[in-house]
Amino acid sequence: MGMLVRAAMLMSPLLLCNAFLDLTGPSEIKGVWKGSTTLPCAYVPVKDFVQQTLMWTVAHDQSSGTIFRRDGSGDHVLLSEYRDRVSVLKDAPGNVSLHILNLEVSDRGTYTCQVTWRASNKSLITKEITTKVEVVKVAATKPVIRASEPGLTFPAGARTSLTCVASGSPPISYRWFRGTPGGKALLLSSQAELAWDSLRPSDTGKYYCEAENRVGAGAVQQSDAVELTVRDFQRTHLPLYVVILIAVVCGAVIFLVIFLIICIRKPKEAQVYEVKFHNSRAAASSRCESTGYYEEPISATENNYVMEPVKKKRSEEINMKENEYNCIGNTQESEYEVGDAV
Repeated sequence: MGMLVRAAMLMSPLLLCNAFLDLTGPSEIKGVWKGSTTLPCAYVPVKDFVQQTLMWTVAHDQSSGTIFRRDGSGDHVLLSEYRDRVSVLKDAPGNVSLHILNLEVSDRGTYTCQVTWRASNKSLITKEITTKVEVVKVAATKPVIRASEPGLTFPAGARTSLTCVASGSPPISYRWFRGTPGGKALLLSSQAELAWDSLRPSDTGKYYCEAENRVGAGAVQQSDAVELTVRDFQRTHLPLYVVILIAVVCGAVIFLVIFLIICIRKPKEAQVYEVKFHNSRAAASSRCESTGYYEEPISATENNYVMEPVKKKRSEEINMKENEYNCIGNTQESEYEVGDAV
């Protein structure tokens, strides 16, 4: 009895890990002819259990064999028809899914994923799951047009491209047209991408593309038309209302500047000058000298000066002697000395 209990205790970790080390994956998938597909196979890693080997095998209608094997020596593709077409991710613990490129109709069959783990006590545990693969041919879908840059309005001279995208069994052929589907159209290209190195205003118009493969009796799928706009911004004229608005604003600014200049400018006050008259002839005997005050003439062309007494001068300076004025009247040659009044 004790031996049975001891054996059960030893086996319980194996039984517990055996419950966790389960492979998961779909029982059936469909791959697209000439496309790529992934056969999922995964498990949850458990401590003290290390993956020892991984094998993918296939059973066709008339043949079977090992496609892929991973062990301590590395990865090995054993069937030549799968060489360079299958792979398993590395450094992804628990993910042992098989990736197949360029599916052929002959790839249909039942695929088996088998994983063997080694426990810390050197014991081995092996699990496997199977997946049935069908390879189908899919007709090309309705294509969509993708621009290299957001929007379809560009300046003249810009570089851009349009790409026609459709899904289905490859190979898919594409054609580009200028016009609208169902109407008159001009064939431009037989590539998936339609590119312009330098757009011109004449490139403005509607464009659409077609997609076709060898499935579905060669049915052609057409995209919706898109409109490309090329603007020559250098020759673009401003709207009339913008021109009028600019003119009004400029006129208002000029008027405001002139108004400010007139308001800020202050009139010059009249300057008072002191004029001294010297009689050069009478200087030999008795010199006559008269001093008077006048305001600056209004016009520079006037030669007559209006003599007005200054209020702040003393009365004796204002009332001059009569003989001094007479001396001025008899003077034929006079000298004038002009200076600012103090």
